[in-house]
Amino acid sequence: MKSEISNLKFKQPRIYPITDESISGISHAVQVERLIAAGAEVIQLREKFADSRTFFESSVKVLEFARDRGVKIIINDRVDIALAAKADGVHLGQNDLPPEKARDILGKQAIIGFSTHSVGQAVLAMRMPIDYIAIGPIFPTDSKEKADAVVGLKGLREVRDIIHDFPLVAIGGINADNLVSVFEAGADSVAMIGAIVSDPENIDVRMRVFTELALRFC
Repeated sequence: MKSEISNLKFKQPRIYPITDESISGISHAVQVERLIAAGAEVIQLREKFADSRTFFESSVKVLEFARDRGVKIIINDRVDIALAAKADGVHLGQNDLPPEKARDILGKQAIIGFSTHSVGQAVLAMRMPIDYIAIGPIFPTDSKEKADAVVGLKGLREVRDIIHDFPLVAIGGINADNLVSVFEAGADSVAMIGAIVSDPENIDVRMRVFTELALRFC
């Protein structure tokens, strides 16, 4: 069982940071500048409150800065924003536009990620035209309202065994104390929001710390 799309175009970052203005208190642009300064290669923009025009304009500004530095930008949820801003891809949730439709709109070269919250959802995702699967929350998290049930390291291992070498991103409640255990359980990449951007003045420091911990595991 394999996704219809090759995942070779998606270089899996060990640490996959996600910006959030409501958590960080600063703009996406400033968050991205600090993340790139610390070595981020792929960054996801997450915006749950701004209107579409504001998010679009913010995304365009970020993309201009990131492209000059060879960094890929993924838009959370919003296929329309990803298309209009010419982002590198989109990350979709269970209740967003179906990946097949997003692929039709964004084309073969776009990176499409898909959130799953159980082993069953991950199995179904393997039939979709996506480039990576995200599974979580691995641990309890405050970064998402009405968070799904915790998957745990056991669930992460089960998904890894089922999807084999397909790119797998773990998310939810991951921090310096449990990061290594998540990689040991089979994650290729770890997506982080609050653990990095909740301390806006030290975003670059936190990104470097988590990257160094991830590299030690490798």
